[in-house]
Amino acid sequence: MADNAPIKVRFYRFRNVLRDKVGAGGGATAKIDPAAVEKAAAALAAMAEDYPDWVAKHIEQLRLHHARCVDTPGERTRHYGGMREIAHDMKGQGGTFGYPLMTTFAASLYDFVGPNAGTTDAHVEIIKSHIDAMAAVIKERVKGNGGQIGQALTKGLKDAIDRYNRVA
Repeated sequence: MADNAPIKVRFYRFRNVLRDKVGAGGGATAKIDPAAVEKAAAALAAMAEDYPDWVAKHIEQLRLHHARCVDTPGERTRHYGGMREIAHDMKGQGGTFGYPLMTTFAASLYDFVGPNAGTTDAHVEIIKSHIDAMAAVIKERVKGNGGQIGQALTKGLKDAIDRYNRVA
């Protein structure tokens, strides 16, 4: 027999703290100081100018991890972890600073060196292809989708991954 006891329902209304922070508490319209927006935009633009130099250091770290994968095959998964951390940071930054191809390539590398990553020499060569593609984006300052250069880099990386997948 089913229990026909009444069901008690409680509704919780949480305060919208974000609305309070922008000054729209109590039903008022949110007002964001245009000067603060302008200041933030200027800071982001200044950071965007430095992005290529900044990310070049990350690419160099990736190259060092890759070299260790070549030199010490037994420790590849340990180096994959380091590459994965760097790629995670890079994929979050690329689009923010006008380099969406960096985000694409870093996201691909992040996935490629994930927990189930292969440890063959061919796999390590695909990692190098990712790093080379990212280096080309920065060296040539390929912003946006990169036009023909961006298409060529993307196709080259995709072809390399496809060849690896056929062999693996």
